[in-house]
Amino acid sequence: MRMIIRYFFRTLRLVLTPFMLLSEKLSTPQAMTRSAEEQARADAASKDLALYQFSACPFCIKVRKEIARLGLNIETRDAQHDPQHRSALEAGGGRIKVPCLRIRQEDGSERWLYESDDIKAFLQQRFGQA
Repeated sequence: MRMIIRYFFRTLRLVLTPFMLLSEKLSTPQAMTRSAEEQARADAASKDLALYQFSACPFCIKVRKEIARLGLNIETRDAQHDPQHRSALEAGGGRIKVPCLRIRQEDGSERWLYESDDIKAFLQQRFGQA
């Protein structure tokens, strides 16, 4: 019975993934407008950020939409299909859970922020003022 349930959900995920990704493309908001100087500062600050994510994860989609709305250039790392990123997430963050934002601090240390709402709040607080 477990096997049937597992295959049911895998099939459901395979069927829904293209629709979720298409929905993301169609509903991603326009980037906020900043002056060239403000955008350069945001780009410099976002170089210290990396988002570990799965492409079809609804919580990851929510964070990617916020990144697009804020007009940020944050590197996305596929922790589902890339074993290097997956092991880096587990080693640094302590668990394989997405979305996870890696924040490199000014002193060189790293902070790993889980939970989509916490990531969105961090990004809005740091980059939301235009």
